[in-house]
Amino acid sequence: MTQMIDCRFVASLIHQTAAALILPRFQALQATEIREKKPGDLVTIADIEAERELTRQLGSLVPDALVLGEESVAEDPSRLEWLSTDRPVWIIDPVDGTANFAKGVPGFSVIVALTRHGAVEAGWIYDPLGDVMVYAEKCKGAWSSERRLAVAMPPAAQDVKGSAYGRAKSGVRAAKALVESGRIGDVRNQGSSGLEYLALALGRTQFSLHSRSLPWDHAAGMLIVSEAGGRAGFLDGTVYDTRIPDRPVLAAASADTWEIVQAVVAAP
Repeated sequence: MTQMIDCRFVASLIHQTAAALILPRFQALQATEIREKKPGDLVTIADIEAERELTRQLGSLVPDALVLGEESVAEDPSRLEWLSTDRPVWIIDPVDGTANFAKGVPGFSVIVALTRHGAVEAGWIYDPLGDVMVYAEKCKGAWSSERRLAVAMPPAAQDVKGSAYGRAKSGVRAAKALVESGRIGDVRNQGSSGLEYLALALGRTQFSLHSRSLPWDHAAGMLIVSEAGGRAGFLDGTVYDTRIPDRPVLAAASADTWEIVQAVVAAP
């Protein structure tokens, strides 16, 4: 570990930032407070202000740490190179699920991770509307309040549910391929990877598949699911690395569920 981190203190900073800068904007955004970074990719004033505040607060907690926010990378993509330095890096997604947030639709979260050399050392995911925080520290388990988390035991195939984005090897949508395989029950995408990892860690779902591995979307979730007893990594079975942003990732509650999802998606 880079240094001893008080996970509860970081959780309180995230909670306070969401209460002050994100929730008051929900369903109250003006048109001038929403813009496109690129076609179909929205950012709001809440994203900007929350990232700025978390950057200020987290930057002082770990000596020599860098802070990498999704919106700062949108302004300067070369900042992704920070993940390959020897310095610890905080990674922030201030509003994960901005499309939902901008529409005034529930389905967004705040994601923070602390990483070094591509590995995730601690991670936090917060659901502001549900007021649910989950966090994990490497080798110390995943937690929500005082409760240590454990992923759900594998249910019968018809009860297995989760989220899936992107396309299977066959070319059809991964979600469609999984449902039509008959090997799982249902796929429901929330539009927020943070909420999907949170649901998996809390035992509400059994898998989450994503077509890209952008670090602000997945670093915290990969660690949280692993520390809750699940399996999480790149879809090809290799260990997750924050320095690789464009490889499919899969998290699952069990090895069996992992193998089912992987097999369906990889089928020609």
